[in-house]
Amino acid sequence: MKHLFTRGLVVATTGLALSAGLVSCNDLDLKPKYENTPDKVYVDLNGYRSVLAKVYGGFAVTGLGNDNANGAAGGGDIADIDEGTSDYIRQLWSAQELTTDEAVWTWPDPGVQDWHNMNWTASNVVVRGLYYRLYYEIALCNEFIRESSDDKLNSRLSGADVATAKRYRAEARFLRAVAYSHVVDLYGGGPFVIDTDPTAYTPPYRTRQQLFEYVEQELLALASSPEFAEPRTNEYGRVDKAAAWAMLSRLYLNANVYTASVPGQNNGTARYTDAARYAKQVIDAGYTLNTTAAGTVSSAYGRLFLADNHTAPARNEVIWPVTFDAANTRSFGGTSFLINGSTGSGSTGWKNYVGMPSGWDGLRTTRNLVDVFGADTARGRDSRGRFWAQGQTLDIDDVTKKEQGYGVVKYRNVTSSGTAIAQPLAPAFYFASTDFPMIRLAEVMLNYTEAVQRGGTGDAGLALGYVNQIRRRAYNKPINTPDASVDFTSLTLDRLLDERQRELHWEGFRRSDLIRFDNMFTRVTTNPRSNWPFKGGSRTGRAVADTRVLFPIPASDRAVNPALPQNDGY
Repeated sequence: MKHLFTRGLVVATTGLALSAGLVSCNDLDLKPKYENTPDKVYVDLNGYRSVLAKVYGGFAVTGLGNDNANGAAGGGDIADIDEGTSDYIRQLWSAQELTTDEAVWTWPDPGVQDWHNMNWTASNVVVRGLYYRLYYEIALCNEFIRESSDDKLNSRLSGADVATAKRYRAEARFLRAVAYSHVVDLYGGGPFVIDTDPTAYTPPYRTRQQLFEYVEQELLALASSPEFAEPRTNEYGRVDKAAAWAMLSRLYLNANVYTASVPGQNNGTARYTDAARYAKQVIDAGYTLNTTAAGTVSSAYGRLFLADNHTAPARNEVIWPVTFDAANTRSFGGTSFLINGSTGSGSTGWKNYVGMPSGWDGLRTTRNLVDVFGADTARGRDSRGRFWAQGQTLDIDDVTKKEQGYGVVKYRNVTSSGTAIAQPLAPAFYFASTDFPMIRLAEVMLNYTEAVQRGGTGDAGLALGYVNQIRRRAYNKPINTPDASVDFTSLTLDRLLDERQRELHWEGFRRSDLIRFDNMFTRVTTNPRSNWPFKGGSRTGRAVADTRVLFPIPASDRAVNPALPQNDGY
C-alpha cells in the first residue's frame, strides 16, 4: 500500500491543496484557500480521502509541487523561507539534531549556522519557518476536522462512508496533536486554535502547561475512541491507536520538562508510571523488532532505513512512517535531505553505497557520536554505527569544511536487494524513496526502560531485557538469547542516554533527550555528555544559557498578535 495512499493521493490532491503564503498566526485559522471550494471538494468519500492525503502530506511535502522541473517545489506552503528548507521533517530534524553533538551543516544558508552557535533570535528565518510549518499543519488539520463534523458528514455522505470519514477525522485529530506536541517541545507555549474556533480571529496564547494538557487530553481521547483504528489495522502510512499510545509515552516521559515552573529546570510533575504504562501497551500490540538482515546489503538494524522499508519485515517495527517516493512524493526535505545532505559529492564509493548519484556535502557528525560506539565502530561490531570516514577527518576545526567530520550513512536509497532507486528526473534531480520512522518500536521499548529506571511503576527485569534485545539485534545476535558479550547486567541513566543515542541517532530525538537528561546547556564540566565540538559555536564547546531550552516566538508573529508573550532570554 506504499504508493496508493500517501504517494498517489498527495499528487492527486495538488489541485485541492492549500495556497501558499502563510505569514502570520494571526491568519492561522482562516479557512484554507482551495483552488476548488470546500463544497466542491467534500462531496463524497473520495474527496475527504484526497484532503486527508494532503493533511498527511504536510509532513512530507512543502507545497503544490507545481515546478515542472522537479515536482518538489513550487506553490510552497510557507512564505519568506527557502521552500526546500521548509519541509516538516527537515525543519524538525534540524532543530533536534543540528543543535546537538549529532550533526553539523556545511553551508552558510540563512539562519542554519545559528543552530550550532545557539545564538538564534526571534527573527531567525529557520526558527520562524519551523514555527509556521507546525502551525500550518495545525491549520490543515483544523480545516479537515471542521469539514468533518457529524452534521456535515451526515448531510454529504451516507451509510458506511460516514463511519469511514469519522475514522479519517480521528487521524486528523492525531496529526494535530502531534504538531501541538512539537510546539510544546520546541516553543513551550503558543497560539491556540482548534476546529470549533471562528475562522477569522486572533488566536489566544496558551502556556506550555496548557498545551501539554490539551495534547494529553486529545491523545487520551483517541487512545480509547472507537473511531480510531485499532493497532496494526490501518493501511501503511496511516496512524492508529498504537501511535497515540506511543505519543503518550513520549509526552509523559518528558512531563517533568514540559510542566516545569521555569523552563530548563526539569522540576515539573513526573509521569513515569504513565509513560511506562502506555509504552507497554504499544509493546504488547504486536509490533516486532526487525531481526532479518538484508543479506550483504545491510544488517537487520540497517534494513529499517532502506528504500523498501515499507515492506516486511522492516515495516513490522515501524508504528508511524512519513512516506516518500522518488517518483510521486518529492521534496528537498525528508529522507532526500538526509541522504543527499549527508553524502560527499566527490566520492563515487560513498554515493554508490547510499544509492544517490549526487551529494550535497552538507551534513556530517561530530566525534561525540562516533565515540559513543567506542571501539565497536572500528571493528564494525555494533551495526548501528555506520559512518563514512574515507576522505574525512574525525575532528572538526571548521564546520564549513565538507571534509571535516565523518559522514553518517544510516539512511540509504537502495532496496534490501541492493538496487538503487530509479530516478525519473536524473541527472538534474535525485530524490529518496526511503520512509522516515516518526515512531518505531525500539524507541517505545527504550521509553519503557527509562521510565522504570526513573522510578515509574513497571518491571525492572523486563526493562533491562528490552534494552538487551535492542543491543543483541545491533550486534547481530538472537534477540531472545542472553549473551554476556553484549548484554547489560544493570542500568544507569547515563548508560540509557548513550544507548538511546546509539539506537536513535539522526531520528530527531537528541535535543529533547539531552534536555530531559539535564545535559544540554550550562553544565559542560559535570558530565562529558553535556559538551561537544562546536556547541555554542566554539570548536571545543561552551556553556549555553538554560533559556535556550525553548526557541523564541517569531517576532513577525508577535508583531501582529499582541496576545503572544516572548520566551525568556529573547
